[in-house]
Amino acid sequence: MHIQEWLETIPAVSIYLLVGLVIGLESLGIPLPGEIILVSSALLASQHGEIDPVVLGICATTGAIVGDSIGYAIGRRGGKPLLEKLGRRFPKHFGPEHVAVAERSFERWGMWAVFFGRFVALLRIFAGPLAGVLHMPYWKFLIANIFGGILWAGGTTAVIYSVGIVAEPWLKRFSWLALGLAVLFGIAVTLVVRSRMKKAAAAAGAEIPAQQSAPATVGE
Repeated sequence: MHIQEWLETIPAVSIYLLVGLVIGLESLGIPLPGEIILVSSALLASQHGEIDPVVLGICATTGAIVGDSIGYAIGRRGGKPLLEKLGRRFPKHFGPEHVAVAERSFERWGMWAVFFGRFVALLRIFAGPLAGVLHMPYWKFLIANIFGGILWAGGTTAVIYSVGIVAEPWLKRFSWLALGLAVLFGIAVTLVVRSRMKKAAAAAGAEIPAQQSAPATVGE
């Protein structure tokens, strides 16, 4: 069953809670399809008047901000040992080269890495925990987290809802084509991000031992 078809079978209040929960868990660091759930729910709101897009956007934004904050707290408490443990279990995502690239990104961009990371699927999952591990000052993280969460979650809801209102007949007719194009676009973005991370990791290879031996502090 298509996600949107399944969402049509549950009450509006359950959709609000589901969106907030899934996006919150994704922002916390658990790889879940938060963006797909949000887009599908916003499209559904454009077709069914019982789903309030404002409430939907608020739930999505709250989940994004709260989830990222919890992820920050976990990363801050777990520190480097948490990354080392995750690196052993998930070397493709938390290997030493990925940690080195993340440290360089946070040292260079600071709170902007958190803000813009909200709009990239891979970074959206890891931004909160990594900011905590790298000891980014919480006030900086919170500002970037709030504005990034509002712009991404609220903006996505508003844009998709508006598009759904204008293009509802087209979307119904070509829903599978649109889904296929979205999947291909997502795969392309993922491949580009991974390629750039590998190149950056290779350039940072000589710096990894020094970065692992001393804790990195961002903006302090």
